[in-house]
Amino acid sequence: MERLQKILAQAGVASRRKCEELIQAGSVEVNGVTVTELGTKADPDQDMITVKGRPIKTEKKIYLMMNKPKGVITSASDPEGRKIVSDYLKGVKERVYPVGRLDYDTEGLLLLTNDGEFANLLTHPKHHVPKTYVATVKGVPHGTELDKLKKGIVLEDGITAPAEVEYKDVDPDGKESVIQITIYEGRNRQVRRMFEAISHPVIRLKRIAFGDLLLQNLKRGLTRPLTKDEINRLIQLAKSDNTKKKRTGRGSYPRPFWCKEAVG
Repeated sequence: MERLQKILAQAGVASRRKCEELIQAGSVEVNGVTVTELGTKADPDQDMITVKGRPIKTEKKIYLMMNKPKGVITSASDPEGRKIVSDYLKGVKERVYPVGRLDYDTEGLLLLTNDGEFANLLTHPKHHVPKTYVATVKGVPHGTELDKLKKGIVLEDGITAPAEVEYKDVDPDGKESVIQITIYEGRNRQVRRMFEAISHPVIRLKRIAFGDLLLQNLKRGLTRPLTKDEINRLIQLAKSDNTKKKRTGRGSYPRPFWCKEAVG
């Protein structure tokens, strides 16, 4: 059972606030009975819900993980004719959209869903769900430079939250290095801008984890559905007390839930 205005919004009738107005105006019926009280609950799978005499259509909720290739954009369309993520979703009938974004040149773990509340929960700035990347950068940043990223570094849109950073590999000639970084925000091109700020621009970038969800061996360009356990873990992570502590600055940033061996 869910609140009626939430059901209507999820069915694409209108925004949550507009749906509340429709209920209060007497435009919504549940099993033939007009409902005007906000907070009334219904079961979209069992009850007949109509808006101005028309039954609403409810979509099955879809939660997917994709290994986005480099050179693919996360928009619904592209005037330049470049590949978009929906080009890789031939077997998916429902309309899904990305949870956050990966830029054109970044590959790796991308979540897609048609559940707006789930997407908002994971991307809202107040929740600070961790996202882990493997970045190949020019040169070898000195430890003091990585410390700047760990403490928070000033970008044009403000100082970043503390990140977790560690070396993964270094080119013997010192021309490039591989660094794993976990951030708790979702600013535009944030990881790239952070490394540019310490004068070690990114050459290649791959997201390998979202919360405690790992990309693992999912092949490039393929998708798989999330399990119920994975969905619930992501929801609980976004709502967890540890996340709230990071947001308010009380307490330390906990290490991710996965082990180093799993992400190497």
